Amino acid sequence: MKKNEVYDVIIVGGGPAGLAAAIYASRMNMKTLVLEGNMPGGRVNEAPLIENFPGFPDGISGFELADRMLRQAKSFGAEIKFPEEVLDMELKGTVKSVTTRNNKYYAYSVIITTGTQRKKLRVPGEIEFLGRGVSYCAICDAPLFESKRVAIVGLNNEALEDALYLSNFAEKIIIVAHDEGKKVEDDILQKCRRKQNIEFKDAKVKSINGDIYVKSITLVSQAGEEEIPVDGIFIILGNVPTTNVVRKAGIVVDERGCIRVNRAQSTNIKGVFAAGDCTCGGMQVATAIGEGAMAALQAYRYTRKLKK
Repeated sequence: MKKNEVYDVIIVGGGPAGLAAAIYASRMNMKTLVLEGNMPGGRVNEAPLIENFPGFPDGISGFELADRMLRQAKSFGAEIKFPEEVLDMELKGTVKSVTTRNNKYYAYSVIITTGTQRKKLRVPGEIEFLGRGVSYCAICDAPLFESKRVAIVGLNNEALEDALYLSNFAEKIIIVAHDEGKKVEDDILQKCRRKQNIEFKDAKVKSINGDIYVKSITLVSQAGEEEIPVDGIFIILGNVPTTNVVRKAGIVVDERGCIRVNRAQSTNIKGVFAAGDCTCGGMQVATAIGEGAMAALQAYRYTRKLKK
């Protein structure tokens, strides 16, 4: 292996955290490679409008934000490869390797930014109405449903917290258990029950219905089948961190599958950092970008010291 074949940093994942890391790393003259399994931007591309990202008072679409970050990273010299799915990693040596379907790459440091995937309902209408009434993030999209009727699918702590938050915006909230509810804190459950605009349904979602936008949901319960008019549906069934490959490589994850990092975004392996939703931190675009920037700074310090 020749020295010029070794990158200073390989970033696995091209979402907001990965692109932010690429901007910072390449701007510090690190030889930077980003490997993204699908499209740069990741799940942020699905957001029709991001209203809470600093510097954009009128909001910005997720696709445009991702495109701007991609162009910025490239302008500093970052190399972006997609679709380039990572299959294996060897991280414990001084020079680390990342294997994809197409090639094997080497680097002195690695930043993991593989994000998470929301658990899906897998019912008719879920994909069709994504961004047009279907959402996986109540904090992101709650203001869009001011004085409207919404459903929350999932009876877990996150779903209940989101219901309380949404109750400040929506006229009516229907929490659909969808076979969940085994681990909810009684305190937050009682807070929801005391809210006049929150209703509980022990049922499963059969379909999400509408024309251009969501208009209703069809529920199935022991009492039968019913169609309920709603303007939106929030699917809060939890996250599935995309960390199988990194777990195999020896990176420590918690019981949820989230990568464990310290405040410097360092993992348990020297020279390996993680940022964004795969660490299950703030789960927001802004926090992912901040973590990506921190990871790049730490990778720069580590690599510079290693080269000396």
